[in-house]
Amino acid sequence: MNPALPAPLVPLVHGIAPGASPVLVPQLGVGTYKVDDAEAERVVAEALALGYRHVDTAQMYGNEAGVGRALAASGLPREEVFVTSKLWVSQFTYDKAKEGIDQSLAKLGLDYMDLYLLHQPYGDVAGAWKALEEAQEAGKIRSIGVSNFYADQVKNLELMAKVKPAVNQIETSPWFQQEEEVAFLQGEGIAAESWAPFAEGKDGIFTAPTIASIGSRYRKSNGQVILRWLLQRGIVVIPKSVHRARMEENFDVFDFH
Repeated sequence: MNPALPAPLVPLVHGIAPGASPVLVPQLGVGTYKVDDAEAERVVAEALALGYRHVDTAQMYGNEAGVGRALAASGLPREEVFVTSKLWVSQFTYDKAKEGIDQSLAKLGLDYMDLYLLHQPYGDVAGAWKALEEAQEAGKIRSIGVSNFYADQVKNLELMAKVKPAVNQIETSPWFQQEEEVAFLQGEGIAAESWAPFAEGKDGIFTAPTIASIGSRYRKSNGQVILRWLLQRGIVVIPKSVHRARMEENFDVFDFH
């Protein structure tokens, strides 16, 4: 197999400090949902060795420390790896969110995170968001956003916030295409980021004949076709796999359309 091409960089228009240059996120990253702490260390280490430069984790996943160990052991300059984590709803107050941000940084072993998200639209969103804004001002977070928010919830946050969300991470796959939600986000200048791009393997997605017929034109798998389709929609994608061969396959999607 030829070496995979690097993932293109996407500017995050919002969620940046006033006057600062846009933060650039690699459009294809690696997810760590349902990966335990020890295995996350191995998975992230292998992903970085394969060329991934975008890693997604969360407090709720319980693997921030493992991700941090892999980052430290990689030898890569900090600025070369884009790191995302997420604040869990149990810390959605102003004071608890401030503590949660510092806890994520400590577990990751980092001075700053590139992107930090509110994981769900529940609880004191306004208080938690204020804490994220202040952490950004303090240099602890480069860009801030949300996850699993509906369009009206995103708009409500935009109207009350000092800093608009840069990203909304939402479920997006061929079985759940989210056309209206993605169009809304992109119309607002907010990056749509896909979790579960493979629909968690449901309903035969890896053997679906329509997707397979597309892949046969380019000698690509169903998974590669799905990722390419999402990327061409301008969506940031974070597929999760614990298998090195699959991670390598997922990254080899920039040489066809």
